[in-house]
Amino acid sequence: MIGAIADDVTGGTDAAVAFRRQGLRTAIHFGLPEAVDPGLDAVVIALKTRTIPAADAVAQSLAAADRLRAAGADRLYFKYCSTFDSTAAGNIGPVLDALAALTGADAVVHTPASPEHGRTAYQGHLFVHDQLLSDSPMRDHPLTPMRDANLVRLMDAQSTGRSAAVPHQVVSDGAEAIAAAITKARRDFRYLFPDALTDADLLAVARAVADEPLTGGGAGLAGALARVAAERRGPATGPPPQPPGGRAAVLAGSCSRRTLEQIAHLREAGRPAHRLDALATPDPEALAATALAWYDALDTEAAPLVYASLPPQALAEVQRAHGTERSAQILEAAVARVALGLKERGVTRFVCAGGETSGAIVAALGIGGGLIGAEAARGVPWIHTADGLDVLLKSGNFGDPDLLLTASEPR
Repeated sequence: MIGAIADDVTGGTDAAVAFRRQGLRTAIHFGLPEAVDPGLDAVVIALKTRTIPAADAVAQSLAAADRLRAAGADRLYFKYCSTFDSTAAGNIGPVLDALAALTGADAVVHTPASPEHGRTAYQGHLFVHDQLLSDSPMRDHPLTPMRDANLVRLMDAQSTGRSAAVPHQVVSDGAEAIAAAITKARRDFRYLFPDALTDADLLAVARAVADEPLTGGGAGLAGALARVAAERRGPATGPPPQPPGGRAAVLAGSCSRRTLEQIAHLREAGRPAHRLDALATPDPEALAATALAWYDALDTEAAPLVYASLPPQALAEVQRAHGTERSAQILEAAVARVALGLKERGVTRFVCAGGETSGAIVAALGIGGGLIGAEAARGVPWIHTADGLDVLLKSGNFGDPDLLLTASEPR
């Protein structure tokens, strides 16, 4: 079993679908589970540790590692964001330090590179499409501003072990050359960042480190490790996963450009839609009650949309009125109450847009995790829970413009 520990919910989903895409039987848990099914090929425990105090992140990650190892996971993967989201204090470095000590790993190969998402690493520097990380919009992230693109410097600032890059000329020579470089580097370095410009580079890295007790990074290397595991196991058996049926609803909170496009596409198709207006009603309980009364009055079987998403100018107006943090709290609490009310009314298929929105809905519905099913879009899988709910947790910028529409169609 491959056991993965992710530092946020949607990142965990991203890793889980990377495993499932290669045919591995995969489950995801949101938060620390009481137990892990030992009969699976891969299990992801998605925590929310990216920006909490480092000591808390370490404690939660070690507890997750213990659960995974107890179920038979002999290889651990620490999943973090493909833009290396962290501060000078962590939490990537402190968590990897602790996991390395737990597993006895004397050299940990990890990389945020995910070429299919435009994240590449060259000469130890991380690029976002054609920009250095430090020149990308991540430079001004409110919680984890990334002002340096040098992965070695970033890691050395927050970990106790020294780091080094494995240059692309070594990676391009294949798995044997990478393995030889790792063996040589073990004497002096704990953390190694292999350059990766293509998925083929990541596959070569995965072949070199497939038996290491601890690796990490973005979903790119996770998927490459899954491919190696699938090749060793042999062809998957059974039919491919299918999208679920059941009564559906769409809940959106992301204000990203792509989610706004998807909402517009849904409304243009004639779907009933209700906006949670925090400017007029800054009370989550009242907002949810109004939305559920609207739902009860619908005379159509078409899956409705309840959304808090706003374009930048309108969002700024709400934030000026109530403050940025309070505005988010109001809307997330309202969406959570709406989700719970829809479940009580017989909705079993939830299409959720936005990382924080997804987290609020998962908590409200008491979803501890589930099996990973078919992808509605690249990196956006259905999750089938033990109590009969099917949830789609979409990061803000993921999916084509018609994703919310097609995912919620009658089946």
